[in-house]
Amino acid sequence: MSLDISDIHTLAAAKPDMELSATPLIPDLRKCAILLDIDGTILDFAPSPQQVAVPAELRQTLTRLDRLTGGALALVSGRSLADIDLIFAPLKLAAIGGHGAELRARAGGRIVMRAKPLDAALKARLARVSDIGPGILAEDKGYSLALHYRLGPEKGDAVRAAVETICAEIDPGTVEILPGKLVIEIKPAGINKAEAVRELMGLAPFAKRSPIFIGDDITDEPVFGVMPQFGGLGFSVGRIAPAVNGHFADPQSVRAWLARIAAGGEDKPG
Repeated sequence: MSLDISDIHTLAAAKPDMELSATPLIPDLRKCAILLDIDGTILDFAPSPQQVAVPAELRQTLTRLDRLTGGALALVSGRSLADIDLIFAPLKLAAIGGHGAELRARAGGRIVMRAKPLDAALKARLARVSDIGPGILAEDKGYSLALHYRLGPEKGDAVRAAVETICAEIDPGTVEILPGKLVIEIKPAGINKAEAVRELMGLAPFAKRSPIFIGDDITDEPVFGVMPQFGGLGFSVGRIAPAVNGHFADPQSVRAWLARIAAGGEDKPG
């Protein structure tokens, strides 16, 4: 039987450290919006961003959830929309890309450009930080540039210092430095996932629904903070982040929970 999101609210209030994957609750998907970060949340990390793999079962789960929610399923990522569509192909969903720089409220719908891409000359300078040594990978996301040091974790302090030095030479308030899990990302100031989610929740088919957001990284924390504005819930992955209602142990447990609510959802008109 499908349950209203208020049932999850009640349990989360009683057990703020609960792991959602351990609960039997299946939300009424006709009243919910499901918002999902990608890397580290529904997909396992890989040595490089290009090496991530989307399990076939996850594609099937997302396809069913998209249908059961009437299209109110969105991916919320630092990746560009083009990259999101590529790795999940042939599946295309509503999505927020570039940490809020791009927004698409419907699969195949119009893309709202909410920021300009990061300056090309600045990206070139930042990309040269990878010359510090092996194990540092520069990823051009269009709207931002990420420097991954997952293959050289001991170089994290050097990468951070080099990025701060470069960014200190440009006009204040131009860019923002985002620390993440073994990554430093530089993006235009003034855009973030939370503001894009606020905009998305005012658009059909997301409007007047209760969102469930799942994310894992520091860049997801502002989104957790806006969930109560829409009567929604936030769940972190791998740790209990501030302002969340519960957590998942890892991406595998997120995928298992999504598969369970997809299987338990009812194919009825919304």
